[in-house]
Amino acid sequence: MSPDSIAALNARHALPGLAAIIDGANGLPKIHVTTPAASAEIYLHGAHVTSWRPAAPNGKAQDDVLFLSRQSHFAPGKAIRGGIPICFPWFGPKSAKLPDEPSLPQHGFARTTAWTLDAIQHHGDAVLVVLSLASTPASHTLWPHDFRAQYRVTIGAQLILQLEVTNTGAAPFTFTEALHTYHHVGDATQVRIAGLDATHYLDNRDGLREKTQHGDITFSAHTDNIYLDTTASLTLHDPALARTITIDKQHSSTTVVWNPGAEGASALADMADEEWQYFACIEASNVRNFAIPLDPGQSHTLTAILRSQPHP
Repeated sequence: MSPDSIAALNARHALPGLAAIIDGANGLPKIHVTTPAASAEIYLHGAHVTSWRPAAPNGKAQDDVLFLSRQSHFAPGKAIRGGIPICFPWFGPKSAKLPDEPSLPQHGFARTTAWTLDAIQHHGDAVLVVLSLASTPASHTLWPHDFRAQYRVTIGAQLILQLEVTNTGAAPFTFTEALHTYHHVGDATQVRIAGLDATHYLDNRDGLREKTQHGDITFSAHTDNIYLDTTASLTLHDPALARTITIDKQHSSTTVVWNPGAEGASALADMADEEWQYFACIEASNVRNFAIPLDPGQSHTLTAILRSQPHP
């Protein structure tokens, strides 16, 4: 994006002292937000939240709640590795309505497409950023449906993510979605994720065989689980960084938990081999048999709410 375009966006949307649009990595525009309650960064590329640092009780910024790989691509057509990618209109290698084709992008096209900045608003101690994405002739070549997606990100003492999808066409469609959140942790082998005990899940490392969770989730190897029919709030206990992250969600019937482990990380070109140790992905989602059907004119909103609390 040219400096003139960034200047135009600032003239329309910037909030002096709170929010501005600036050049990010490789010249991709990003929104930088700083309030007494938190700071954050959001790229227009993929409407991708790459940083959220809430203030600690002493007023100082905490460690970033989100992980971002130092080898991440920041380029048109490529996904950013880390932060909160938006998986839409399908999760995984293909849409539920389309055949397996190598040309179809993993996790859909929303995370690799530039979104439109609609508004930046100040609400008390928080800043609301609103971005949108609509169907185009290019998107129709991948997914033949008319839609409008609006992403509302509220940055404050908590991070609120609201992805609303509307069917703007004349025919019904079905989609899957996930907010693929990379939580920054001090040591993935020490964390515990509580809230899914006795929940059934599909183990993607074992041919999607259905299993049952027993106790808290821990990472001892590559983990890729889809927890089914659950609206539970989760708590990520991180002893290495001495904090607890709480993940609440609304209108979400599945939760994905992922960490590639050493073996999986070494296969990813946009992740350093050791970086798997520093994140835990916990994703509010609607995937597999919990896909969302929308008739013409209908909307659905997926919400995730993150809170971070230092240990006493």
